[in-house]
Amino acid sequence: MAKAKSAFVCTECGAEYRKWQGQCSSCQEWNTLSEVRLSAARPGAGSGGGGAAARGGYAGAVSREVVDLANVDLSEVPRLSSTFEEFDRVLGGGLVPGSAVLLGGHPGAGKSTLLLQTACKLAQQRSVLYVTGEESLSQVAMRAHRLQLPTQGLKMLAETSIETILGVAERERPDILIIDSIQTTHLEDIASAPGGVAQVRESAAALTRFAKQSSTVLLLVGHVTKDGTLAGPKVLEHMIDASLLLEGGADSRFRTLRGQKNRFGAVNELGVFAMLEHGLKEVKNPSAIFLSRTEEQAPGSLVMVVWEGTRPILVEVQALLDDSALGNPRRVAVGLDQNRLAMLLAVLHRHGGLFTGDQDVFLNVVGGVKVLETSADLAVLIAVVSSLQNRPLARELVVFGEVGLSGEIRPVPSGQERIVEAAKHGFRRAIVPRANAPKHSPEGMEVVAVDKLADALEAL
Repeated sequence: MAKAKSAFVCTECGAEYRKWQGQCSSCQEWNTLSEVRLSAARPGAGSGGGGAAARGGYAGAVSREVVDLANVDLSEVPRLSSTFEEFDRVLGGGLVPGSAVLLGGHPGAGKSTLLLQTACKLAQQRSVLYVTGEESLSQVAMRAHRLQLPTQGLKMLAETSIETILGVAERERPDILIIDSIQTTHLEDIASAPGGVAQVRESAAALTRFAKQSSTVLLLVGHVTKDGTLAGPKVLEHMIDASLLLEGGADSRFRTLRGQKNRFGAVNELGVFAMLEHGLKEVKNPSAIFLSRTEEQAPGSLVMVVWEGTRPILVEVQALLDDSALGNPRRVAVGLDQNRLAMLLAVLHRHGGLFTGDQDVFLNVVGGVKVLETSADLAVLIAVVSSLQNRPLARELVVFGEVGLSGEIRPVPSGQERIVEAAKHGFRRAIVPRANAPKHSPEGMEVVAVDKLADALEAL
């Protein structure tokens, strides 16, 4: 019997080394190399071509002939609806046959609940195979009964062996294959524990090859580390077609589904769900839940319009400034980039004439939304000024715009659509970059176009 070999693989970038070393030469990270046991060479896996045919690549098959790109068939593969419009939105329009989708999230976020709801509804019209490796069949059945889901037609399998799973999938030929979770699966010929680098990588590769060859939709559940990134080797994210992250705190009933990678759609789409007694329910108008403000006007509270994927969303940003008792005042931003907050406060001092160096600054985006774009710059500064001067802002005011280091207000994408969305929700005044000002403002909406930060502060 051929002796099994071992290698050292970086858990961050997937680079392999023959021996252990403290730092990965590829990604420069320290203490990320872990030893994995490699399976012995199989008969026929050498240069005779049998091994290449058996593996076939992640895409399912190896093209052995050169093809002109102009001659490639452009017929679009019809997508399958997940029965959730918010889920379909994040996927780019629905599930693509032959694709591999990885769904990650913290424990308790609702990954298994979302996929079980999707599987039960799809099973009424499609062939669905749900493989559970973390729960028993009775536990899954109890959860489905508690959520009042239709259970007829859904095929279940409690198994962790990839060889057995693929054997059942070959026999059943499902349209959708769900694996919960990839960290519990293992291959018999790899001498390492489930969840290890080698097991996760090879298990995902085998499942992805099956999905590509059989045009099966593959949905994988993945664990995350304590910092929120997907656990396992980095090569796992390269193999799959879409990587989605389900986020939501334990103290909030709202969950956000965001795409981190998507070969079939935009990666900046956002889906919003509410965790209710009977499972996850999609929120088709997220602005309505993020704008549940109190009747009393408070300093530092302001509504801004952010762009998520293909739609605008109105969210509230709150700022609180207080005299600092420390030599180094605190800068705390929840839902925003803390480094950008420090930069904006410097611009406010230099070009707005307001000093915050002796103040603790706290910022919060209501609803647990993470704002990743720069259109929130102007709204953040106006909220800071409102709290600093203890002056409440008008409830009908909405603000968006990017702030440059020289104090200029730069335009943001889709400015017209943001203004229209704000007008639909009853806002009557908007402070926007001059380049985003429409020629004809919506009825009942006063649009104030500004070029400089000083102009925006005067417009208050």
